[in-house]
Amino acid sequence: MGMAEVVPGVSGGTIAFITGIYERLIFDIKTLTTFPLNIWRKQGFRSFWKHIDGTFLITLLSGMVLGILVGVLGITYLLENYPSLVWGFFFGLIIASAIYVARQIKLWTISEYLTLVIGIFVAYYITIFSPVQGTDNLIFVLLSGMIAVCALILPGISGSFILLLLGMYSIVLQSAKAVISQQDKNAMLLILVFVLGCGLGLALFANLLNYLFKRFHHPTLALLTGFMIGSLNRIWPWRNPVLWLDKENAEYIKIIPPGADLHSFEIVKEMNVLPNNYEGTAYLAGVIVCFLVGLLIVWVMSFKGDEQTAG
Repeated sequence: MGMAEVVPGVSGGTIAFITGIYERLIFDIKTLTTFPLNIWRKQGFRSFWKHIDGTFLITLLSGMVLGILVGVLGITYLLENYPSLVWGFFFGLIIASAIYVARQIKLWTISEYLTLVIGIFVAYYITIFSPVQGTDNLIFVLLSGMIAVCALILPGISGSFILLLLGMYSIVLQSAKAVISQQDKNAMLLILVFVLGCGLGLALFANLLNYLFKRFHHPTLALLTGFMIGSLNRIWPWRNPVLWLDKENAEYIKIIPPGADLHSFEIVKEMNVLPNNYEGTAYLAGVIVCFLVGLLIVWVMSFKGDEQTAG
């Protein structure tokens, strides 16, 4: 999950789904939002730790931190030098994941088909949505944090990509830099409000998802399957940039000036193309191999999961 969060356009929620921990994670987040400190006071730390599923959460968090470090060092290098191969792998991963999740729905009715279509439409529309102009208005900052963290735990939708669409990516990034380098009080307030929004969004959304899984389990799975299918537009292996974000000046541009530092720009919008129209090296055979590896990984993980369930 940590490695996935480093990749723009890929959600850690997708990886949670593949590994079969998604519903458990949502339930644990929901449990934490109830602040069950009274259990600690009345029954002791051991009961409290068991109640919040502490060992699972700590293990998962440690793995995510490690994954982020590996992602920053490894995946970012691969994205810069072999992007089509990385996207080919994730394309296969998410297709197989969508099939795997859809198979968990034992009976398809009009409700499942309808929520599947809604999920596909919403995720696809997000991938083609043009970015808006961001603002440092604290109410909008709060809402941005709430929306972005919801995307963080939704399979198929990237939280960082949502921030780009809201025009808040550069504002939050620059504010964080100002806090670290200058201890700017205004920037610190903005970051605190953003973090508060993330906390509120996570609490509300985890409770909502937990409720939906309990009351409408199969339609919810169909909706999340739709999110993954709709997001495939965002991770097509061959995409040419058509809009960039100048992170230093917080401006959108269509062409990067010659000789400019590419690290100062973030791709905001891309156009899917065929391999022969790709501006980089297509690596067609390599993409096919990576695609098949992604399929294979999910198949193996789902096979192991079915084995454990049967046992």
